Amino acid sequence: QVQLVESGGGLVTAGGSLRLSCAASGRTFSRYSMGWFRQAPGKEREFVGAIARSGGSTFYADSVKDRFTISRDNAKNTVYLQMNSLKPEDTAVYYCAAKDSSFYYTSPKRYDYWGQGTQVTVSS
Repeated sequence: QVQLVESGGGLVTAGGSLRLSCAASGRTFSRYSMGWFRQAPGKEREFVGAIARSGGSTFYADSVKDRFTISRDNAKNTVYLQMNSLKPEDTAVYYCAAKDSSFYYTSPKRYDYWGQGTQVTVSS
């Protein structure tokens, strides 16, 4: 099992950057693939990106491709979401999620563990 805590959210102006962190408890972080999702008011939870447990493979939604970057540091039990060139439509609560698998998934139903979320607000 793993517990996840997101941090790094806040208010930023359009075009700015934020770096979200997801800290995981436990000693087996390296066996989990990790995903980032977001949910805006009135909308379904949306896939943002994912990273394999090895860190050697990533995948992104078209809406954030070339702007967001996922990385992980297994020694620190942490996964990151670097968010650049932020747009107002990026405003949402951002969640990290873990899956005990060597593969990553785009469906939130596939993930076993979730953080509490961190709010990202992008103003114009």
